[in-house]
Amino acid sequence: MHYPVPKDQIPTIEFHSLINSNFFSWLLIKNNYLYKALSISFLLSFPFVLIISNGSRVLHHDIIRLITVAICSSLLAPLILIARQLLGWNYILKRLISEKIIHEKSGWYDGKSWDKPIKLRAKDLLIAQQEVRPVTLILQKALYINLVLLLFPIIIYQLK
Repeated sequence: MHYPVPKDQIPTIEFHSLINSNFFSWLLIKNNYLYKALSISFLLSFPFVLIISNGSRVLHHDIIRLITVAICSSLLAPLILIARQLLGWNYILKRLISEKIIHEKSGWYDGKSWDKPIKLRAKDLLIAQQEVRPVTLILQKALYINLVLLLFPIIIYQLK
């Protein structure tokens, strides 16, 4: 079937390119793989942030505040990874759910809209509900966990 949309802008093709990418396929390997990757990014950034934070005269003599600042700063690395994953998966989800495909032939100035045929829309909705929605829910859960973990050192820092 011939579509008036460039092949790389068809939501199903975009979905397949997303799941074949190294970065976005983390959640498809195993559910725990995301949490392991986020933990590793935290653990790798913690020593560097601790060394940098130790350079502060105020924090150098207050070990509790030094560690809380290092923990807060180290939680930003997983937060950035989660945010990037969530942005990519939400983009695909919106493209799959949409009744129209907004596409560009050669640039932003010639954008057009095309109504999806019923068969294509049904296929896209199935992919969105079965494949993409669970991934976005996992990422939202990971985002909430990271934000809660980020609040604890902030509260400890304020109480000290």
